[in-house]
Amino acid sequence: MHWSDMPFWGWGGWLGSTLAVLVLVGGVLVLLFLLQRRPGERDTAERILAERFARGEIDEEEYRRRRQALRG
Repeated sequence: MHWSDMPFWGWGGWLGSTLAVLVLVGGVLVLLFLLQRRPGERDTAERILAERFARGEIDEEEYRRRRQALRG
């Protein structure tokens, strides 16, 4: 069997290879996006907020409002 006889490439060669490249590039972009997310960001923000409350920079009402906003 010749590579051009395969069903995927049977669309005309250039179309199949273009789609394959687009899928590959899209997969890499999605992977990079997912790796950029930092799961500890909320914990860090909440820790900083708690420290500000402990230092007296914000009152309890402000602390609770902002913590709720962070938690969504």
